[in-house]
Amino acid sequence: MPTEKVKVLVVDDSMVFRSLLVKYINEDTELEVVAVANDPFEARDAIIKYNPDVMTLDIELPRMSGIEFLRKLMPQFPVRTIVISTLSNRVFDALQAGAVDFVAKPAFTDKTHMDEFVRTELPGKIKIASRAKLKPSYGTRPQAIPQPVAPVRKELGKCDDLIVAIGASTGGTEATSAILESLGPDIPGVVVTQHMPEGFTKMYADRLNQRTHPGITVTEAKQGDVILPAHIYIAPGGDKHMEVVRKGNQYQILLRDTEKVNGHKPSVDVLFYSVAKEVGDRAVGVILTGMGGDGAKGLLEMRRNGAKTIGQDESTCVVYGMPRVAYELGAVESQEKLSDISKKIYYFLEQIQKRDNH
Repeated sequence: MPTEKVKVLVVDDSMVFRSLLVKYINEDTELEVVAVANDPFEARDAIIKYNPDVMTLDIELPRMSGIEFLRKLMPQFPVRTIVISTLSNRVFDALQAGAVDFVAKPAFTDKTHMDEFVRTELPGKIKIASRAKLKPSYGTRPQAIPQPVAPVRKELGKCDDLIVAIGASTGGTEATSAILESLGPDIPGVVVTQHMPEGFTKMYADRLNQRTHPGITVTEAKQGDVILPAHIYIAPGGDKHMEVVRKGNQYQILLRDTEKVNGHKPSVDVLFYSVAKEVGDRAVGVILTGMGGDGAKGLLEMRRNGAKTIGQDESTCVVYGMPRVAYELGAVESQEKLSDISKKIYYFLEQIQKRDNH
């Protein structure tokens, strides 16, 4: 018996681009476009009439922006939404308003990127979004996002040789933000691989830098960066993997242009394997919401090498994929709700330091 197709609503004010999306989405045997809309008002009517599983949404729309539409829509009619956007910081407002994920809109002149976008990238994102969790009880956000709070606890001691490594995919921009915004300035160096298109990771880092504790610096990682305490390094999206390497008594960032791993570049596994090898039992690894298994084997390697490991629990994941695979492999020492992960990071860091003092 054939499985039901994922019902898709396409919202875009460009008739040419809209027609292109409809054509290629419908070519995928698992997807079906049930309606199209030119603006948010048409989209609202289509949602009520067709009850789509997933909506693709342009941010720049006539009569009302896509972000304002999401803010009004989600409390009443939560729909799994993929935002399609040119390079803009506003995608993060859309994610905060309840979108599950976003894709970078390619230029019509870029035939190679456009072909990959319509045939592979967007259909893949739609399928992932169709399985994502929406929780209307949490208002306009797709999961419980804790309010950033300064941890109330004694400060960590010297932590130059400690590393916290975080990996995430679908739903991870908000989840990672929630964790990083609740860390204090006594945190060791933090390295983050979040699946995200090129260009957006710089914006994401800049946004986080404004939202984290004033004593913390967040940057997009660069080749050769020395990993310092109270600094957070976001892997650049696009064509390189991020690794951690030891140089003398310091850790540094290594960016390498090699093949995709688990279909991703940057890959969480690549980061975690490097931390397992170079940092060993001086590290804490965290795997967050996301489809697939990227990072699971790397986290297992970290645990085997003595690192402390944390997995986000199913109840607070937008997509319980990566953390589930990691948990089933035995890579996760402690499974936690999103709101408890920062506290657990501190607990594990203190455990490492207490071990060192004995």
